[in-house]
Amino acid sequence: MGTRIPSHQLSSGLYVSGRPEQLKERQPTMGSRAVPYTGGDVKKSGELGKMFDIAVVDSTSNAATPSGLPPSRPSRHSSSQHNSGSLRSASNSGPLSKSATGSGPLVPQKKSSGPMPLQPTGLITSGPLGSSGGSVAASRRSAHLEPSTSMTKAVYGAAVTNLTGDVKFGFKVSKTVMWVFVVVVSMGLLVGGFMWVTVKKPVILLVVAAIVAPILFVLLWNYAWGKRGLLRYLNSYHDAELRGAKDGEYVKVTGVVTCGSIPLESSYQKVPRCVYVSTELCEYRGCGGKSARSNHCPFSWGVRHLEKHVADFYISDFQSGLRALVKAGYGAKVAPFVKPATVVDITKESRELSPNFVQWLAERSLSSDDRVMRLKEGYIKEGSTVSVMGVVQRHDNVLMIIPPAEPISTGCQWVRCLLPNYIEGLILMCEESQNADVIPV
Repeated sequence: MGTRIPSHQLSSGLYVSGRPEQLKERQPTMGSRAVPYTGGDVKKSGELGKMFDIAVVDSTSNAATPSGLPPSRPSRHSSSQHNSGSLRSASNSGPLSKSATGSGPLVPQKKSSGPMPLQPTGLITSGPLGSSGGSVAASRRSAHLEPSTSMTKAVYGAAVTNLTGDVKFGFKVSKTVMWVFVVVVSMGLLVGGFMWVTVKKPVILLVVAAIVAPILFVLLWNYAWGKRGLLRYLNSYHDAELRGAKDGEYVKVTGVVTCGSIPLESSYQKVPRCVYVSTELCEYRGCGGKSARSNHCPFSWGVRHLEKHVADFYISDFQSGLRALVKAGYGAKVAPFVKPATVVDITKESRELSPNFVQWLAERSLSSDDRVMRLKEGYIKEGSTVSVMGVVQRHDNVLMIIPPAEPISTGCQWVRCLLPNYIEGLILMCEESQNADVIPV
């Protein structure tokens, strides 16, 4: 007698052999639902809002759960329905938590520290353009100046180079040659004077004068026209192409500049996003007037207060289109040639001081008595066309321009009767007017 094979009836009425299949719980699977139109509102964009720590409005959960009542825990029987369809997308999107799903591993929710700052230039830098967060503000305060509407003197960190005084340049003469010349001239004057007194023949004095006079003329000529000749030499220096520049080669690069991680701001006019800023207060000393400094000569202008800063920045070469990092910060030697513009002019006839200028003087503990003053301010704003002269350095596929180790000589300019001038440091030249339009970057 054979054994009876079990059979069961399907919902369609058909009888099949075998035992009926036991219903098993389906494992939670990831699903998706149609994304509704948000109209540009980040709060309705789901995951995009969570990335920026913005409260997300979920209409499904608000409609299903009345206000004031906690959501009920789903039963074991309805777990497959809870994890399917539109509800599955709502419960399984984002990090899992105990209150969101009834089963599965517990994953702690992570909270981001805010969006990564993106500069207008497209460069990802270490500091944001502006933020009111406490931690971000603290990091900005340690790196560079926080933007402020007050006239407080800017105090930057070690990443910004503080330049003191004007550009130092000049011609070099060996001390041995100088002392030999002084001794020979002195002996010639003594011998010539003795011969003139005793023999009544000033021949030696005339010879000494014929030798000394041209030398003194050349020295005075170089003192008066040295800076103009230096600028003419720098402007006539040929522009190099960064693509073919070798490591350690001294080049001149002309292009548009963009700020690095630390943008600067001018002291008085508060011009933002600059790579170089300078503010100087000059005073005129008349007959018996007060001197700006100890070496201030009468009937001349003297610098009473000076603020000059420069930081690392980028320059995009006009010829090759490559971008290089100019290492002008962290105490580097820099020689800027930027003509400042007069922003405040106080004369004896016009003694009216603007409130901003009075506040600027008070913040720096400077008196505003009966002085003839002139405030000059210069800057290189982001987007300006600048020429940089320095040494090319390649490090880990990063193209940089650094200051040269030795002073650069202009060589003898015989046509203009100029001796070799030596200038030290990274050279910055910007001939654009302070009010000229710059290239937007």
